[in-house]
Amino acid sequence: MNAASKSNVTGIEFRQVSKRYGEGDAPLVVKGIDFVVPKGTLTTLLGPSGCGKTTTLRMIAGLETVSGGHIFIDGQEVTNLGPAERNVSMVFQSYALFPHMSVIDNVRYGLKVSGVSIAEATERAHVALENVSLKDFDNRLPSELSGGQQQRVAVARALVLEPSVLLFDEPLSNLDARLRRSMRDEIRGLQQRLNLTVAYVTHDQSEALAVSDQIIVMDGGTIAQAGTPEDLYERPVSEFVAGFMGEAMLFDGVADAQGRVTLGPLEFQSRQRVREGAITAAIRPEAWTVISPEGAHLTGILRKKAYLGSTLELTFETELGSLFVVTSDHLQDWDLGVSVGLSLSGQGVSVVARN
Repeated sequence: MNAASKSNVTGIEFRQVSKRYGEGDAPLVVKGIDFVVPKGTLTTLLGPSGCGKTTTLRMIAGLETVSGGHIFIDGQEVTNLGPAERNVSMVFQSYALFPHMSVIDNVRYGLKVSGVSIAEATERAHVALENVSLKDFDNRLPSELSGGQQQRVAVARALVLEPSVLLFDEPLSNLDARLRRSMRDEIRGLQQRLNLTVAYVTHDQSEALAVSDQIIVMDGGTIAQAGTPEDLYERPVSEFVAGFMGEAMLFDGVADAQGRVTLGPLEFQSRQRVREGAITAAIRPEAWTVISPEGAHLTGILRKKAYLGSTLELTFETELGSLFVVTSDHLQDWDLGVSVGLSLSGQGVSVVARN
């Protein structure tokens, strides 16, 4: 299928795209990656610092030139086009609002410098502000707005240009936890309501799981795994992805030909298909169930606890080592030094063949 025939389904496409800073033998920071962001969907680039996700986003925007490969937007190659020629808008981590300009002036600025009349720019800016629930905020300055409201202005300023692709670079990192959840939901709702094609960068796994149609996990300039949030969380293909998603702890074990896993004193059936031999089990904190120590295959001694309102974070010393457990059981007496039994519920456990 050629690029033109895919334009109705492909928002962004990377074909063997690489990037190095410097000449000659300078190391690649993005190493020949391929991916597709379907039109009208949200894809998150996720990974630890230095994995290449922000460089990848900046290459989509045209803010970084590629060292090799090809980039397509709406089926048209844009590899050698500048940022202004790509019909792409970007919402930066810092929001980058003009502090001396009112909200309405910030939002219509891009249209004005593009030669759009004041009347049309103002009308489109009002529509964009209404889309982000900031109607009647026209004359306020950025300094008079909360962090969440400033974020919405930045989104409106990007939306008013009617881009083919909207890019977000760590958009929630400057907000407090409660506001992050609210803005996360607003961005996802806006993307779905307006059928936007979005590429979104974050290092926060829970944020990625909440907003994405597709997650691309990057590691060392390569794509470790791409798929739906459920794929990444429930069916990781490597130790790196299994350990990165959901604060999982990694344990060495063995699987038999039927997928039965032995992990120290514990045995359980793997929910993933895995070949016989050495495996790594990634176990998330919510996978553990606290039971009576009598007759339990695995026992632990409570060494640390933290009260977080709706949940408790508990650390147990066990035969498998230190175990981190999250529970909502507030009825039990969680005295330090108490001995308990621990079992696995099956949910929140991923098994991959050991590298």
